[in-house]
Amino acid sequence: MRGPEMFAERIAEIIETRAQRPEVVAQAALSRKRAPWAPSLLGPSGRLVLIAADHPARGSLRAGRVRAAMADRAGLLERLCVALGRPGVDGVLGTADVLEDLLLLGALDGKVVIGSMNRGGLSGSVFEIDDRFTGYDAPAISRMGFDGGKMLIRIDPDDPATAATLQACAHAVSGLADRRLAAIVEPFISHRVDGQVRNDLSAEAMMRAIAIASGLGTTSAYTWLKVPVVPDMERVMAASTLPALLLGGEVPDDPESAFAGWRKALRLPTVKGLVAGRSLLYPADDDVAAAVDTAVSLL
Repeated sequence: MRGPEMFAERIAEIIETRAQRPEVVAQAALSRKRAPWAPSLLGPSGRLVLIAADHPARGSLRAGRVRAAMADRAGLLERLCVALGRPGVDGVLGTADVLEDLLLLGALDGKVVIGSMNRGGLSGSVFEIDDRFTGYDAPAISRMGFDGGKMLIRIDPDDPATAATLQACAHAVSGLADRRLAAIVEPFISHRVDGQVRNDLSAEAMMRAIAIASGLGTTSAYTWLKVPVVPDMERVMAASTLPALLLGGEVPDDPESAFAGWRKALRLPTVKGLVAGRSLLYPADDDVAAAVDTAVSLL
């Protein structure tokens, strides 16, 4: 039997399990083998590589030039399984629907698992900055035996909804820390340009965003940052002592240039690894394994 046919059968099994035996999801979470170095995020290498798969829940389905690339759930899961099976990949970041599919596929054993928490700021919506916590909360992440939660915070000085998002993120950081779980905060200074939310990727804006994110919650002991590669990264990352992961962002037109930027930033003392999704799952040449292996080699 060919590989694609075998995977199609596994997807069919997931569909039937969800329909007839939904309790199996919780059972799979309880029986999952955690990363050997848990509860620490970092293993013996001192580096962390996560695959991000929380874009669909925010209505963001584009990958590169393909508008609905991530709308094919079976295709996304197959790519995730390939990526998670490559040497040097430590884990995954996703929403409940994706992580539960991966649980049922047995793809999360021995992996670091991060639950995505706020996906309510739907891409392109008028309420995008008001990024409600519509995904995991701290009790659910703990109950599932996962290792932490991730939150996105876009700080728009001209949008009053920023205040509520800041407060919600602060509560999430505190709730995770109370359970000794990592809080991965992805901060940006953002503005609306022609009605669309745009992130300011200048060094000055990222330093301001990092400074704000570092101060959220009742303790920063379990807080990590998730940041893009921008100009003058040495100065940007000097804005905080918190450990940080580089984000992959959009599928690049020039992968070699993107990899070079990651390579340089990974030399900085607070940068401990990377979180990449579309750029590795949907590379221009469609070779997921090769893209992941190249990214891991940068570490």
